Amino acid sequence: MTSQTTSPTSSNPLPHTAESPDILQSPDTLPGPDSIEVLRYSAFTADPARGNPAGVVLDAEGLDDARMLAVAAEVGYSETAFVTAHDTAARRYRLRYFSPRAEVAFCGHATIATAVALASRNGTGELLFETPAGEIRVGTSLDDGLVRATLTSVPAHSHPARDTQVEPVLRALRWSRDDLDTGLPPHVAFAGNDHLVLAVRSREQLAALDYDFDALHALMRRHGWTTVHLVHREAADRLDFHARDPFPVGGVVEDPATGAAAAAFGGYLRALGLVTEPLRVHIRQGEDMGRPSDLYVDVHPDDPQVRVTGQAVPLPAQ
Repeated sequence: MTSQTTSPTSSNPLPHTAESPDILQSPDTLPGPDSIEVLRYSAFTADPARGNPAGVVLDAEGLDDARMLAVAAEVGYSETAFVTAHDTAARRYRLRYFSPRAEVAFCGHATIATAVALASRNGTGELLFETPAGEIRVGTSLDDGLVRATLTSVPAHSHPARDTQVEPVLRALRWSRDDLDTGLPPHVAFAGNDHLVLAVRSREQLAALDYDFDALHALMRRHGWTTVHLVHREAADRLDFHARDPFPVGGVVEDPATGAAAAAFGGYLRALGLVTEPLRVHIRQGEDMGRPSDLYVDVHPDDPQVRVTGQAVPLPAQ
């Protein structure tokens, strides 16, 4: 993000209750700076050795922006989620997200991780998260003993990227126009924050990604993009994709599973007219990093909101 965002406002704000929820005391609960308790989960996987790690702080009501940023930097994951207000009876929570460098408006994998953490404590069902990007509803259920979560995004939209945006990014990626899939044109897609979507023709080209970190970081800050969502379509008659998401603005080279980008990508497919009936898209991400992740994206032609489904599991104590 180009700058830190502020916490959401609402005509019906969450109450700040007198007592904060107890943090789980388990091997998966690890101390952060100043003894702040940080839960660590891997999202979009059922295997802790896979997926995208996220930090979760369930009781962050007393933390200011500087403390949350310091915790996120100490944790070192692409994002850490902070529950800054809660109404446990109503299953309603205020959620903020920090990368090691800045606050971001919305983070999909940390949302999934937080929903799984809360469902593991308080039982499955629907949760409502008030985020800087808007209200995010998350349904949780048990699947073979693991909690599965489905987030519903804010309304997604997408528009063609300008050549003046695309060409410098291609140089930073060390790609050319000839590398791109002409059936999936470059767009800027949104479902809580902006992502540049580029589709590459070759799976090998995607696997060999080696980009200029500083150049891409500067471009993303200039345009306010959270990630560059790089995809490869497995076959012309299928909506199954491989994806990689450089995230230099967050202080990390790459994200192994990006739920926010997956939601935006659902809006992108809808904007291209590729969604003529309700369908589920499978995105395989992180495999080139050694942390394969599976994101399932449900898109409806008449609904601008996109649903992203995945599991999350606790990480073992370090």
